[in-house]
Amino acid sequence: MQHILLKTLIGVVSSLMLVINTLFWCIILFFFALLKLLLPFRPLRICIDRILNGLATNWISCNSGWMRLTQKTRWDVQGLDGLEYNHWYLVNTNHQSWVDIFVLQHLMNRRIPFLKFLIKRQLIYVPVIGLAWWALDFPFMRRYSREYLEKHPNKRGKDLETTRKACAKFARIPTSVMNFPEGTRFTVTKHDRQDSPYRFLLKPKAGGIALALESMGQKFQSFLDVTIVYPDGAPRFWDFLCGMVDRITVRIQHLQIPKEFIGGDYENNAKFR
Repeated sequence: MQHILLKTLIGVVSSLMLVINTLFWCIILFFFALLKLLLPFRPLRICIDRILNGLATNWISCNSGWMRLTQKTRWDVQGLDGLEYNHWYLVNTNHQSWVDIFVLQHLMNRRIPFLKFLIKRQLIYVPVIGLAWWALDFPFMRRYSREYLEKHPNKRGKDLETTRKACAKFARIPTSVMNFPEGTRFTVTKHDRQDSPYRFLLKPKAGGIALALESMGQKFQSFLDVTIVYPDGAPRFWDFLCGMVDRITVRIQHLQIPKEFIGGDYENNAKFR
């Protein structure tokens, strides 16, 4: 009983530190985001983009601080050597839990540029953090069902257009574009429903990577292939906050992007696709 109460207390303290840290940096971030909105001059916007990314980087550093205070996780990490903060990276990783994002941010922070990724449009309504994602130019994707697209064919390709616009902004300053090729978090139910040929992965979707390579492939210095493993099972975010994630294993491979993959038309060229 005492163990459960202690873990719950750690979870409450971690949650409070996360909320306070987020509110503090978001207040400053929103001020510069408003300046960027009101002053649409390209050189000034690039300068403000750097400031916004720097603020987000400080937010992650503070998150790492409370994680060290409340977590006793044993980290087994390989592949962090040779990373450059002023380069562009395409980061590809498996997806099992919301904890994945904190793992990646904690390990990659200040080693590579701030990670940016595609977000479901519904998440823009998440209090405070949704606006922060918008201010940082995260692309919000609206997923349409096949039935909806059959009734509204004019909506086809809208997600692709959003991704292209976002990648055009990412090309202004060094950025790390993160992609979950499975498209959603891994669960046994989803795995069985897909009849995935992979033991621990859902079927991958190539569209996100293809569009990033089409829009800014010449910018990427490296492709980072990341594998995250939770030896004791994928945790819930609350388990993570309570300090109940004992072990995390991460492997990072640095891969060169084949030149023939850069700049191709994934959407319209069937042979290239």
